Amino acid sequence: MQEREHPRFAHEAAITLRAADVVIAGRTANVSRGGLCATLAEPISTGTTLEVDVQLVFEDERHSEPLRLPGLAVWCTAVDDGYQVGVRFQMIDSETTENLTMFLRYLGGGSDSAAKPSKEVIPLDERFG
Repeated sequence: MQEREHPRFAHEAAITLRAADVVIAGRTANVSRGGLCATLAEPISTGTTLEVDVQLVFEDERHSEPLRLPGLAVWCTAVDDGYQVGVRFQMIDSETTENLTMFLRYLGGGSDSAAKPSKEVIPLDERFG
């Protein structure tokens, strides 16, 4: 079995995908340093260059400030009444890399913050081997 380059965290975060003339809101199914999988109400074309705003969702439905990341839609498939999309993050600068690292550390439970995500987060790789 091939090891993943980046561990995935099963966590529902709010996202907004922005392309040239499209803005689509959704929720993540999982997030990693390399990208994310999200559930959307409408499809997005494979190969679409995106700006991805990712926000933590807290117990009282408050959201963190968005973390904006450049991305590329690498797959999109119909699921139930919506769509799932796979987004690969593109090259990011050192400050954005640091912010993404903090975001993922929070998802992994490595934060000392008093506010916690609404659900326990377990890396997918640990849950499904």
